[in-house]
Amino acid sequence: MYRKFPGKIWEQIAPSDAGFSDSKIKRVHSGLKSIGTGQAWRLCIVRSGYLVAEWGEGMHRDQQISQASIDKSFISCLLGIAIGEGKIAGLDSRVVDYFPEMMDVPQGLGPREDRYAFEKDRAITFRQLASQTSGYMKPDHPTGGKFHYQTYGINIITHSIAKVYGLYDVNDPDRLPGCRKLLDERIRDPIHASWDSVRFNFDHPPGARVGVFGNGFSMMASSLDMARSGWLWLNHGNWNGKQLIPADYLAEATKTNEDVVRLEPEENWKYGLAFWTNDHAKLWPDLPQDAFAASGAGSMHIFVCPSLDLVITQTPAPWGDENKSERQTEVLNRIVDCLVR
Repeated sequence: MYRKFPGKIWEQIAPSDAGFSDSKIKRVHSGLKSIGTGQAWRLCIVRSGYLVAEWGEGMHRDQQISQASIDKSFISCLLGIAIGEGKIAGLDSRVVDYFPEMMDVPQGLGPREDRYAFEKDRAITFRQLASQTSGYMKPDHPTGGKFHYQTYGINIITHSIAKVYGLYDVNDPDRLPGCRKLLDERIRDPIHASWDSVRFNFDHPPGARVGVFGNGFSMMASSLDMARSGWLWLNHGNWNGKQLIPADYLAEATKTNEDVVRLEPEENWKYGLAFWTNDHAKLWPDLPQDAFAASGAGSMHIFVCPSLDLVITQTPAPWGDENKSERQTEVLNRIVDCLVR
């Protein structure tokens, strides 16, 4: 099938024209509707650049909601762009050389009592932050010595990128737009998406240096917006002939990171540079190993499988976080099984 890129409006085709069994795909749809948790949900299927299915209940197709930790994958993409443009020397560069403010979190001014910047944190690299192995502000985690999923390290990447582009000031965070401007100009607008983003913080003690480790952003997007993003990633960061994200960076980001392989038992080899990965078949044993995903709380999910020319988005899934991994895997397997091969 001819691969295409959508303009402002998606072209939709019948599942059978995209290589799906009509009867099987209808059963998947019926199964999702029967879950009946009362939660609003939306799911989109894209193949070869065409919108094949768009299902949901309780929310409009253009409704924008928080994407939770899916944001992390977009920050990873901006890191790739910054490296590609020479603003940051590389993944193994020390973060403190670009954002020394990361160390300005003394004891008592961190996100909680035992979390603050330690001398060891000066050695942290961008690779370690993106692969969640940095140990940032964790006294019992040596730099590059343990996998620990956290948001604060990703926020440090966010501010580092924004600073090198002149978009963030720790001492006056409201003065400049931060990475949101870069995200919109470099990714959103070229792919004809429509997301917005808002500043996001957890609850912190009074006086905490939120301007350093907080002030991340939360993307407000529709399932169709996320489908466009998945289609961009499937095409190695290229959108209709324009390279938006460096292909070599994206290839590395969507494979299990070498530090994760070194530190974790084999069953946990499924995290790259802020993307969830399947190259070791540990995330989805029955699905192709080139598949990867961006994922967030509430079963927010962008599944990308280049070998099947397939993108599946959930924003969110009908089951929320209940048995999330098992339900997620089951639905992905069922949709892939609908392909006539």
